[in-house]
Formats: sequence, C-alpha cells, structure tokens
Amino acid sequence: MKPLEDYLVIDFSQFLSGPSASLKLADLGARVIKIEKPGTGDICRHLYTSNVIMNGESSVFHAINRNKESFAADIKNEVDKEQIWALVKQADVVMHNFRPGVMERLGFDYVSIKQVNPSVIYGEVSGYGDDGPWKYKPGQDLLLQSLSGLTWLTGNAGSPVPMGLSIIDMLAGNHLAQGILACLFRRTISSEGALVQVSMLESAIDFQFEAITTYYYDGKLPERSEHNNAHAYLGAPYGIYKTANGYIALAMGSIPQLGTLLGCDALLGYADGAEAFNKRDEIKAILAAHLLKDTNEQWLGILQAADIWCAEVLAWDQLMQQDGFKVLDMLQEVDMSDGFKYQTTRSPIRIDGGVLKSAKGSPKLGEDNEHILSKLINRQHGK
Repeated sequence: MKPLEDYLVIDFSQFLSGPSASLKLADLGARVIKIEKPGTGDICRHLYTSNVIMNGESSVFHAINRNKESFAADIKNEVDKEQIWALVKQADVVMHNFRPGVMERLGFDYVSIKQVNPSVIYGEVSGYGDDGPWKYKPGQDLLLQSLSGLTWLTGNAGSPVPMGLSIIDMLAGNHLAQGILACLFRRTISSEGALVQVSMLESAIDFQFEAITTYYYDGKLPERSEHNNAHAYLGAPYGIYKTANGYIALAMGSIPQLGTLLGCDALLGYADGAEAFNKRDEIKAILAAHLLKDTNEQWLGILQAADIWCAEVLAWDQLMQQDGFKVLDMLQEVDMSDGFKYQTTRSPIRIDGGVLKSAKGSPKLGEDNEHILSKLINRQHGK
C-alpha cells in the first residue's frame, strides 16, 4: 500500500509548477483529479516545448500529468460549479497555481472551501507571493530565473545564462508537495486543516541558499571563471573539459597532483592552495589545452585509479546504455485509456526497498467525468 492511498486531491492547477506537485502526490498513492476547462483543458496540453506531439497533445503534458484523472467542468457554469463543490467538500487536498485573487473571484479560495471542509489542506503556487509590487507579474520560469539572480551562476563569465530546464517551476512544485505532506501529517494528529503557500520567487531564492549566504558574509557578487565554469565559488579544476573524443568533468583536486598524474608540468608550480581559486582562469586554461591531447578513456583511467573525483560527460542516449543507470529502473511504460503507450520516468523515491510505479498514463480531457459523477459526486449528494 502506498502512503497516500485513500487521499483525494482536487487539482485546479495548469502548466508545470502545480501539476508537478500533484504528480508527486499521485506517485505516493493519492487520487488526483484535475479540474479542466471543457474544450481546451490544461493549457499545457497544447503548450509545445519541442516539436514532439504525443497522441495529439504536448509531450510535456503527458510527462507531468500521468497517473491522474481529468474532470472537465466550466468553473463559471452554475451546474458544473455545483459538481466541483461536491468534489472539494470530500477532498483532503485542494490546490491551484493561479495568480493572486483569481480563486477568490471564482469562489474556490481557501476561506470559502474551509467553510465546507474545515480540515482541508489547501495549496497554492504563485509567481511572487500575495503581497508587494510584483504580485501580478507573470510567473514564468525564465522570467523568475532572470529576476532571482540565478542566471549569473551558470556558464562562463560574461553574459547571464539560464538553466536548460524549467527549474523554478519544478522547485516550487516540490516545495508545495513538501508543505502539503507536512500538513497532512499534522492533520492526522490534530484534525487541523492548513493553507500552504509557495511562490516561485521564494523557491528560486531558497535554491541559491549557499551562494546567497556567502554573498551576505563577504558582500561580493559571485564571479564565474572565464574558462570551464561550473560553480562560481569553487576554484580550479572544477569544471567540464573537452578531450580528444568527448568531455570529462573534474571536481575538487590538488593542482600539483593533477599535474603529476596527467603529465602536465605547467601545473606543478601551483603549490599554494589559494591559487586554485585566485588563479583559476589561468590554471583552467592550461588544463583545458592539455586535456585535448588525449581521450576520455586515457584520462579517466589515470584519474579514477588515483581516486580523483571525475566523470565522463554523457548524453541521454549514452547514459541509458550504462549498467549504473539500468540498475536504477528509473523508466516505466504507461498506458492511456485509448491504448496509447509511452515511456517516461518514475518517482525517484523508494519505500521499504520498493520503487513507486504506476501504469496509468495521462488522461484524455474529461475522460473521467462519468465515473466521477456516478461515484464521488452522487455519493456526496446521497444518491
């Protein structure tokens, strides 16, 4: 039995941040019902981040909304609204990621739902919180990365560089799931409901807790290295380097030791440990030029034998051929109701030695209406 079996989550959220949180809950066993607008549904169904369309809809929607049910209802229609109320009255969790004030206008805000479901755990993700001059700004991932300082940590010195994933959406979703789980635990003790609020901006700031703490101690903005940067606060050799046939990553290590192991005499003179940071650009330039002379296999064979922290840089096609990846059993095949199958990832959590998998793919828009109407809602009305 999964930990959240018999828990009901009513999810009004769209795009990535909210749905990523409800995916975590679904993988832990909760029943997640997406409330979607008839005709169009979750905007993410047609928000293409690549040219990959799966079964007529965005690959992103399928990845982040597997293991859920879809209830199509017009939140502004009185009949549909009554049906939604029947659902939220039974819910353990209600969640959304609309801008501040939207759910109040629609009548499904925390105060309203708490009146009919006092023990509900109500979760919401916003872009910038409910207060302040930014609260109505669009909560879009690239904009949050840019405003939060995150883009000054990635890439070599010079221009700001965003991360290649919607990382703030995912972080906010994880934080929302954490808060909901904590309040569900408290409710088992006190029967007390809760309002759990997460903003993408706060998640972005929390993500940088190490760097921001350092900034407040020394007053200096992070300075990325000009060559092979991987961390603004770490010295050479920390970074990724091109070789004759690929790339390798080097973490921390003694510069003179690397010089000896790699046969690079130019590194032997950097015996002062402080130089690894103070002179990291010139050290990295020397190391980068030297590593081009031979292959991944040659360099990794030498470094790994000496217990130097290093790794080959793999793309997904290479990673998935590795025994170290295969043993994790991180992929699963899921099925949609019309028979369409697709491969995706599973939850990374193991409980009692077992992995958390589900064969249920993403729902077609409104495909669960009949079942939900006949079971949950009619039960609520005593039919």
